[in-house]
Amino acid sequence: MNQINKTIGKYRWTICALIFFATTINYLDRQVIGILKGELETKLGIGEEAYGYIITAFTMAYAVGMLIAGRLVDWLGTKIGYALFLLGWSLSAIAHALAKAPFGFGVARGFLGVTEAGNFPAAIKTTAEWFPKKERALATGIFNSGANVGAVIAPLVVPAIAVNWGWQWAFILTGAVGLLWLIFWFALYEVPEKHKKVQKEELDYILSDNEPEQKVQISWFKLLKYRQTWAFFVGKFLTDPIWWFYLYWIPSWLEKVQGVEIGSFGKFGLPLAVIYSCTTIGSIFGGWLSSNMIKKGWQVNKARSTAMLIFALLVVPIVFVQFKGMSFWGAIALISLAASSHQAWSANIFTTVSDMFPKRAVGSVTGIGGMAGAVGGAFIASFAGNILGFWEKQGNIQTGYTILFVVCGAAYLIAWILINVIAPGMKRVTDI
Repeated sequence: MNQINKTIGKYRWTICALIFFATTINYLDRQVIGILKGELETKLGIGEEAYGYIITAFTMAYAVGMLIAGRLVDWLGTKIGYALFLLGWSLSAIAHALAKAPFGFGVARGFLGVTEAGNFPAAIKTTAEWFPKKERALATGIFNSGANVGAVIAPLVVPAIAVNWGWQWAFILTGAVGLLWLIFWFALYEVPEKHKKVQKEELDYILSDNEPEQKVQISWFKLLKYRQTWAFFVGKFLTDPIWWFYLYWIPSWLEKVQGVEIGSFGKFGLPLAVIYSCTTIGSIFGGWLSSNMIKKGWQVNKARSTAMLIFALLVVPIVFVQFKGMSFWGAIALISLAASSHQAWSANIFTTVSDMFPKRAVGSVTGIGGMAGAVGGAFIASFAGNILGFWEKQGNIQTGYTILFVVCGAAYLIAWILINVIAPGMKRVTDI
C-alpha cells in the first residue's frame, strides 16, 4: 500500500478522511439528546413518553430521508449534495437550542432525522468516485468507523459543555462543528477527474477497474416478491431498533437507575466511551469471523448464518444487567458485549444482501432494509418511552429497564430464526 501511494499519489485518502470526520459529526450530533435526557426532562419537561415520541419523530424522518437521499445526491452530485445534507443537519442540531417546549424540540429532531439520512448515501457515492473497487472496502471501513468515534466523543465532551455553559450550548457547539467541516469540504473536494491535486497516475489508478455497470433500476415492488428481501427486512426491523435503544436510553439508565450525575466523568462519560469503543472491535471481529470461516472452506451461507447465531447468543446475557448483586462495571461489561455483538451481527447481515442478490439489486435491497430498521427504531422508541414512563410513575423504573433488556436479549435470536425460516439457506436470486 505504501509503495502504491508513493508511486501514484494518495490524495484519495484525504477525501476518505473528510468523510470519516463527516460521519463522526453525524453521530456526535445524533448522540447529544441521549446524554442530555435528564437535563431536558428538568428544563423542558420532556418526560419518558415525550422523549419516546421525539425519538420516534427522528427515526421516522430518518426512514423518509433514506428513501430520498440517494436520488438527491445522484442528482446534485457529491460535492453539493453532501454539503447540503451536512449543512441541513448542522443547522437542525443548532435549532434544538431554540426549543422552548417538547413540540418545538421534536420538530428540530425531525429535521435532523431527514438531513442526517444523507450521510451514508453521500459517503458511499464519494467512496465509489474516489477509490478503485479493490480499495473501496477498506475506505468504507475507515469512514464507517467514524460512527463509533462520534458515539465515543459525545459522552466525553457533551456533559462538560452542559455543566459549564448550559444544555443549549451542547447543541450549538456540536452543530457548529459541521459548519467548520464545510469549509474544509469546499476547499479540498472535487471529483477526481476535475481535481487539480490529483496526478494522472492516481486518476488512472482510481479508474483502473471502474468497469461500466448496468444502470437498471429495479422497483421495490419487484424486489418484494423475493423471500430473501423479506428475510433481510425482518432481520433489520427486529435488530436495528436495539442499537437505537443503546444510543438513546443507556445514558438515561446511568442517571435514573445507577444514580450517576451527568457531570461525573468516571461514572458517566467513561462508561459510555467504553461501551461504544467496544462496538468498533465487534464490527471488525464480526466481519473477520465469517470471512475466516469462508477462507477455511465453509459455504458462504453457512459461515454467515453461524456467525450471526454466535453473535445473537452473545447478546443474550444483557438480560442479567438488572439482576441483584450485579456490580456497576459488571453491568457495563454486559452492555458492552451486547452492543459490540450488535455491530458484529450488523456487519454480517449487511453482507448477506450481496450474498443473496446480484450487484445491481444490492443498493435497493439495502435501502429497503435501512427503512425497515428505522421504522423498527420508531416503534421501540414509543414502546420504550411508554414502558419507562409507566414504571417511573409506579416508582420502579428499574422494572421498565428490565423489560427492555429482555427484549434486547431476545431480538437477535428471534431474528435469526425468522431469517432462516423465510429464506432457508440464503439462496442467491438469479432471475432478476
